[in-house]
Amino acid sequence: MTFSQDLALIYPEAFLAVAAMALLMLGAFSPAAAALNRVSIASVASLGVTAALVIGGGAGAAFGGLFMADDFASFAKLLILLATALGVVMSLPYLRANKLERFEFPVLIVIASLGMMMMVSANDLMSLYLGLELQSLSLYVLAAFNRDSVKSTEAGLKYFVLGALASGMLLYGASLVYGYTGSTDFTVIAAKFAGGNEPGVGMIIGIVFILCGLAFKVSAVPFHMWTPDVYEGAPTPVTALFAVAPKIAAIALFLRVMTGPFGDLIDQWQQIVIFVSILSMALGSIAAIAQDNIKRLMAYSSIGHIGYALIGLAVGNADGVRGTLFYMAIYLFMNVGAFACILSMRREGRQVTAISELGGLSKTNPMMAAVLALFMFSMAGIPPAAGFLGKLFVFWAAVDAGLYTLAVLGVVASVIGAFYYLRIIKIMYFDDAVEPFERTAPVMKFVLIGTGLFTLLFFVFPQPLLDGAQVAASALFQG
Repeated sequence: MTFSQDLALIYPEAFLAVAAMALLMLGAFSPAAAALNRVSIASVASLGVTAALVIGGGAGAAFGGLFMADDFASFAKLLILLATALGVVMSLPYLRANKLERFEFPVLIVIASLGMMMMVSANDLMSLYLGLELQSLSLYVLAAFNRDSVKSTEAGLKYFVLGALASGMLLYGASLVYGYTGSTDFTVIAAKFAGGNEPGVGMIIGIVFILCGLAFKVSAVPFHMWTPDVYEGAPTPVTALFAVAPKIAAIALFLRVMTGPFGDLIDQWQQIVIFVSILSMALGSIAAIAQDNIKRLMAYSSIGHIGYALIGLAVGNADGVRGTLFYMAIYLFMNVGAFACILSMRREGRQVTAISELGGLSKTNPMMAAVLALFMFSMAGIPPAAGFLGKLFVFWAAVDAGLYTLAVLGVVASVIGAFYYLRIIKIMYFDDAVEPFERTAPVMKFVLIGTGLFTLLFFVFPQPLLDGAQVAASALFQG
């Protein structure tokens, strides 16, 4: 393949990289008062153009197999670009209210989204690591963005230290895989075991270390320890971003790595993924019950949701991957909506995060209470909300694959987890009213209405998203 053909396959990433540098220049040469607004609008526009380039892009491997453009990558990239664009939009009222009006914020989000896009198109252990680190370095800075807050600084430092540890584990696993196979190319690694060749002990240990590194990135148990503290300490729009976009990118990377180069070694890693999935669902369902800080509750909730998503990976076939992609698409909308509600919880110029502060919200702000209740029902998996269909398809895939115990434990965890979601609804509708929150910002109303309508009415016409997930999943299993 010629250089021009290679370049054609990376137009979205190339455009976004150039856009990120242009956004830095725009911010640097704009008046301080207008810089954030200008860069934020240009960032959302850049992400939109990138999405159009993804939709119109071609398919194939580029740069000697380092980069893979296919339907799977396109599906994941569109979700990532939507999540990051919403992250930029939702951050504006918060940044203004908290005197954090620095134009670097949306630029860092754009750079992180570039890293995420590289991750999901990685077809080599080296390009995988480069994409992962580009994303991670941007997110470390975002976590500590509020330099005047001890909690934010602590969150950034904790995320950085533990993230470096996870990256080291991933690199060590990659070096073992390279030592055994003689290549870092996913296609070459897959070919080594296509004929039923048994992996050596070193190879299995390498896979385990790669699994550990990826499990950290999706905050799966037992590598979840950073999640509640970072979610609580980071600025709330950063927490909203953490809960959605990096999770989608890391799950997509997880799917590509385990079904691609290690697809024929499913017997070696399936039990580990099942174990991690069960632990994540259990911890996410039980640990959140005792939380009074809604950001910490959402952290444990995200751990539980990753457990459900990993059920599809544990299945190890196209139906399982379809279920996971479908689940993550729905997860995006209900989580963005929930965090839009959390970002709107302001009283006397300060952010409110205590769940008890939601008391009587149905009387002081009935619209916000109704939308937040809808998102809680969806996360709990109660029909007809969209979250029910998401869980249905991953459980269905597990049952079809004969993983009955995993599916049953998933249902049990979902029932237990429903308790803390319903507790929030009970507080909003049956507890005594407290002082009303400040008026919801117009942009937040727009996000709440859009995500709320999607979550409520998705069951009417789910087929387009399901078909998209099916095409994306099939791309991983071609040939």
